Amino acid sequence: MTRIVAAGVDGSPASTTAAHWAAGEALRRGAVLRLLHAWPWLTDGVSSFAEPGDLPAAALQTLEAAAAEVRERHPGLEVRTDAVLDAPVDGLVAAVPVGEAELLVLGSRGLGGFSGLLLGSVSMAVAGRSAVPVVVVREPYEGGAGEGGTVEGGAGEVVVGVDAHSPEEEVLAFAFREAALRGARVRAVHGWDLPPMFGYAGGAVPATEVEQLEALEAKLLSLAVAVQREQHPEVEVVEDVRLGAARGLVEASAGAALVVVGRRRRPIEFGPRLGRVAHAALHHAEAPVAVVPQG
Repeated sequence: MTRIVAAGVDGSPASTTAAHWAAGEALRRGAVLRLLHAWPWLTDGVSSFAEPGDLPAAALQTLEAAAAEVRERHPGLEVRTDAVLDAPVDGLVAAVPVGEAELLVLGSRGLGGFSGLLLGSVSMAVAGRSAVPVVVVREPYEGGAGEGGTVEGGAGEVVVGVDAHSPEEEVLAFAFREAALRGARVRAVHGWDLPPMFGYAGGAVPATEVEQLEALEAKLLSLAVAVQREQHPEVEVVEDVRLGAARGLVEASAGAALVVVGRRRRPIEFGPRLGRVAHAALHHAEAPVAVVPQG
């Protein structure tokens, strides 16, 4: 079966950055790159700024321009293009079902987003609904720290957010596979908060109490990553326990090649689909963020 990495493009600088990052991932995996362009007016040919017959041609031109740039930069990579006949969110989610692609890569803006936002509305919505892992690449992105950092993210660590009290094995497995592909190490970040009773007491929390609690959280983190450590002995692991889950993960993202967070699948379609940690990482992390559906 052909391995595929998909990327959404719309002609914006952010989507171009995402396409090049996706190309690097496809090469790393020995996969095909599939470029997708979704434009809702393709469904009915109605638009106030172009003749109906121009819209499909414009979509194809956007795709071919992106494909040509990617092929020039990544010779030897097989690139396929597809116009998605639907609105961006619904179209991209439907175009990449489970089993047809390993990743869907999007830019942090464009694809219907507003330039003033840190993250476009389409990227956020797709990350919250996609059945496959979604990677959102901030533009501009120059790769992780150290020599060799490129748009493909060849340097730095793979940082994964871990809830040590309820480990997400699918998320951890994804992070370890990504690290193995890159020859990188995993930084497993577990953020924790002081129990509410310390807030009720008022005043400072004794340092000994904090140390004891932190030691317990560190032990839970070690247990949480034990299975993946055993399955990936070639991957170096740094266990990182910090106060504050969202803040700790964002701080750890500096210089990373990739940040990995989980997203629980919801039985209903209404309400927010991303937790606060994933939301914070998508808006504030300094590296590409992979949102992995699980559960």
